[in-house]
Amino acid sequence: MTGELKHCKVAILAVDGFEEAELIEPQRTLKEAGAGVDVVSLEPGEIQGFRHIDKASRVKVDRTFADAHAEDYDAVVLPGGVVNSDAIRMIPQAQAFVKAIHAAHKPVAVICHGGWLLVSAGIVKGHTMTSWPSLQDDIRNAGGTWVDQRVVRDGNFVSSRKPDDLPAFNAELIACLKTAYSSAGYQAPTLNR
Repeated sequence: MTGELKHCKVAILAVDGFEEAELIEPQRTLKEAGAGVDVVSLEPGEIQGFRHIDKASRVKVDRTFADAHAEDYDAVVLPGGVVNSDAIRMIPQAQAFVKAIHAAHKPVAVICHGGWLLVSAGIVKGHTMTSWPSLQDDIRNAGGTWVDQRVVRDGNFVSSRKPDDLPAFNAELIACLKTAYSSAGYQAPTLNR
C-alpha cells in the first residue's frame, strides 16, 4: 500500500479528549499509504488522548486552525471521543474547515462522536451516515439518515461507529481517497506555510 497516496494531504481535526485509537489508527494507515497527515487543533503543542475514560497518549499538533486552510488538504478525518467531539463542534474555525472540505466535494471521514462537528456545521442534511448510537437523534434532527453499520460511504462522507470498526473505516477511507483522485484527476494543493 505504501506510496499509493503520496500526493495526498489529510487533516485530522482534534482537541483534548479524542479517542486515541480513532486518531492514531487512521493517521498510521494514511501515512503507510504515503499520504501527508497533519493533526490540526486549536493550540500548538500536544493534545491529550483517551481510551474511553482513561488518559492515553498525547499527540503532537502539526498546525493550528489559525494556520491551516481547507484548500491545502485533500480530505479531513474527525476522530471521536465525547470530550473532543463536544468541544470541537463549538470552534468556528473547525466548522468552517469541514464546511469548506465538504463544499469542495473532498472526503470527510468521521467516526464515533466525531459526527457532532458535522451536525453543528450544518452539513449532515441529505446524507446517510453512522456514528456512536447516542448521536442518531442529532443526525436525524439535522436532516440526515442514521444507520447502524460498521462503515457507511455516502458520496464524500465515510462514517463508522466505534474503535472496533477502525479496520473497515480505514479501508473505506483509503478507497474513497483513491476514487476521488482516479475519477477527478489529481492536482496537488499549494500549501500556505
